[in-house]
Amino acid sequence: MSAVAEPRQRGRGGGRLSTRDKVTVSLMMGIPTLVAASLVWLPAIASVVLSFFDWDGFGPLSEAEPVGLRWYEEAVTIYPAFWPAVQHNLIWLAAMFFVATPIGLLCAVLIDREASGTKLYQTSLYLPVVLSMALIGFVWQLMFSRDQGLINAVLGTSIDWYGDSRYNLWAALIATSWRHVGYVMLLYLAGLKGVDPALKEAAGIDGASEIKTFFHVTFPVMFPINVVVLVITFIDSLRAFDLVWVINRGRNGLELLATEVTRNIVGEAQRIGFGSALATIMLGMSSVFILIYLRIVMREEAR
Repeated sequence: MSAVAEPRQRGRGGGRLSTRDKVTVSLMMGIPTLVAASLVWLPAIASVVLSFFDWDGFGPLSEAEPVGLRWYEEAVTIYPAFWPAVQHNLIWLAAMFFVATPIGLLCAVLIDREASGTKLYQTSLYLPVVLSMALIGFVWQLMFSRDQGLINAVLGTSIDWYGDSRYNLWAALIATSWRHVGYVMLLYLAGLKGVDPALKEAAGIDGASEIKTFFHVTFPVMFPINVVVLVITFIDSLRAFDLVWVINRGRNGLELLATEVTRNIVGEAQRIGFGSALATIMLGMSSVFILIYLRIVMREEAR
């Protein structure tokens, strides 16, 4: 048997791997699984378990008292910040999905046409993506400052955009949209580069306009990118935290579920069980979209 045929024969039978190959495969599968389990699954399971106990985080865990569904009931009935936080998360999601994401898609389409100055626009829009949300909050402070901000100087007003509860949520949404637009633009730009030009040419020969070609040919072809953008937008909206925490620690009109979880777990109250219940609610909400995403991906792979 030739030297070329021998490896092919080994590849057909799973039991013919050498001991060294088995060790290598075991390490390649075992180490990532161990890291994911210790950093993701164990903390998530611990949060779910702690949500059914009363524990302040200082005493032994064995002294924690079981409380059943008490924290969940208090969260939806008497905790004053819960429903405003849910409402603000939904507004955050709607703004990212219906405003920032279409703007990012439009920017990607315009840049994909490779007009003059394309690289400059692409770099300018992508620049906020490499900045942390905390730094973006400080950058937009220069725009929203009541006394020295650019917006008040242009409008001739003296509005405290970050401090007034009537405006601070919308100011935070503008700041985070600045970053989200660049991120979505980059994803869709990669998707547009992968669309077969022959499809557009065929639609043009059939007499379709550029708008019809985009919505009936290009946009459906980018279905995997659309799903990724949808999931990223939902998860980013649900875990929004650092920007509002920098502004006013998630108070006075900027309550979000993530800030309430942090306030109860590491704040002065040290209500580990109650904060874990809020985190479990967030986990359940995000799991819905994750399951939808996995179902779509598995369906596409089965075709």
